Amino acid sequence: MSTSADPARRTETPAAPGPSRRRVLGAATGAGLALAAGLPGVTEAADLPLLGTYDVVVIGSGAAGMTAALTAAKQGLSCVVVEKAATFGGSAARSGAGIWIPNNPVILAAGVPDTPAKAATYLAAVVGSDVSADRQQAFLGNGPAMISFVMANSPLRFRWMEGYSDYYPELPGGLPNGRSMEPDQLDGNILGAELAHLNPPYMAVPSGMVVFSADYKWLTLSLVSAKGATVATECLARGTKAALLGQKPLTMGQSLAAGLRAGLLAAQVPVWLNTPLSDLYVESGAVTGAVVTQNGVSGLVRARRGVIVGSGGFEHNAAMRAQYQQQPIGTAWTVGAKENTGDGIRAGQRAGAALDLMDDAWWGPAIPLPDEPYFCLAERTLPGGLLINAAGARFVNEAAPYSDVVHTMYERDAAAPDIPAWLIVDQNYRNRYLFKDVAPTFTFPDAWYTSGAAYKAWTLDALATAIGVPAAALRTAVSRFNGLAQNGKDTDFHRGDSVYDHYYTDPAILPNSCLAPLWLAPYYAFKIVPGDLGTKGGMRTDARARVLRSDGTVIPGLYAAGNASAAVMGHSYAGAGSTIGPAMTFGYIAALDIAAGAAG
Repeated sequence: MSTSADPARRTETPAAPGPSRRRVLGAATGAGLALAAGLPGVTEAADLPLLGTYDVVVIGSGAAGMTAALTAAKQGLSCVVVEKAATFGGSAARSGAGIWIPNNPVILAAGVPDTPAKAATYLAAVVGSDVSADRQQAFLGNGPAMISFVMANSPLRFRWMEGYSDYYPELPGGLPNGRSMEPDQLDGNILGAELAHLNPPYMAVPSGMVVFSADYKWLTLSLVSAKGATVATECLARGTKAALLGQKPLTMGQSLAAGLRAGLLAAQVPVWLNTPLSDLYVESGAVTGAVVTQNGVSGLVRARRGVIVGSGGFEHNAAMRAQYQQQPIGTAWTVGAKENTGDGIRAGQRAGAALDLMDDAWWGPAIPLPDEPYFCLAERTLPGGLLINAAGARFVNEAAPYSDVVHTMYERDAAAPDIPAWLIVDQNYRNRYLFKDVAPTFTFPDAWYTSGAAYKAWTLDALATAIGVPAAALRTAVSRFNGLAQNGKDTDFHRGDSVYDHYYTDPAILPNSCLAPLWLAPYYAFKIVPGDLGTKGGMRTDARARVLRSDGTVIPGLYAAGNASAAVMGHSYAGAGSTIGPAMTFGYIAALDIAAGAAG
């Protein structure tokens, strides 16, 4: 296997430019698409320095990209990863790194009663007709093997998130105890100097602790629950042990990204940071490389076998959000990596790719705090809080899957404004539960109030005036909610009917752990906007992760995975990790397909 670039090179920048190459958008179709997109045609194309030639060029170093690159390398293909950011890991590194892959070896070993038939039935019920059956089956059929492959070729190990139910466990095939898992603890020292280039987490783990995603539900309850106090002690003990051993403990997305990067280091796959994609390189209708920018200069990276785009979504591209998504929308409410501006999607579109699901995202209610948005999980589910709209009325099951809550906000907004909505809680709630990283009874930062993200008042009427909703309506909503809470049955919006609703709740509250009345002043209101973990629309792909044109034909040499592709989950969300699980799986599928073609 030969290559004109050294696959063992681990530096952030490629070697000095090689011979010049002409960028050709060859064939009439390719040239026509380029001209229609306002790109230079064949006769206008400039000479570009050649930065290297590989079998596979991967765009993006998130979970999709690094899994794809690791797979390609282990199939004997030379590979390079080009990354726009100064860090690797993308949104995956920032995340809690839940991974939803049915029937994988980790959950089966833990005793999860999953079967291929259950998983297929459940996914079909969740996704419906939005995604073809063959793509669903490709995900389900390849996911377990992908996890086995990653564990065999990286230091990553995983833990079942016991009790984190599928998001619709009542559907056929749904599992109330859950299928989701997360990365186990990893020592960051395995990366050496490369650890400094890891994209930081969305929320830092409390100092001195080692915390898993599954711990947070209990840390929220640590003041009022014996189990919560025990989990907090365990997190501190893990942190103490790691410190004594001289480790740099990583969990959640930090562990996932670091583990995949360690796999790439061992496989001698270079990752070029600070190297954004400018465009795809097309010859005779096939994608044969990528035009990238380094130090302000464009260059070409050739791909003998294929290009895999795993560059993330377009959540930080205001123009694309305005074009494809509902209003109100913005780039300030997302927690996705700031570099995700749709570069790969737009390049694919210029090469002829069809796009799907561009109106959707991995939504979740968010509080627009002054420093960054806070993706609101437990806080809106814990007993003693309710969501109201601008009319002061309750409008949704607050404990529903986060994407469903935002879908409801948008669906109803035109008729009765639900954006922004308001999360209303009382001092009893504040005395019991962690809120973001603010401990129970502690005061919120002044900046939360001055920014308009939070309000506090000693009466409901005063709170209503502060947030601009009718006082009588707010009083009525709280009174009605209190009655439902005391009866333990939400006959209005069915909060607590699903097993999922009870995940982030307080088991000490009876008869319904989701519901408790508001009765103790002062009262608080938190602004709720449609946040997201990233967009879920992108290039249309087939079961082999190949990018398709609008007529269903394949664009030769072009593959996509992760949020650069239209999600296999369609407009829904099967369970925690429905973003990362498919992203890794289709990155794996893409690399295997390229390898199969090379072997053939």
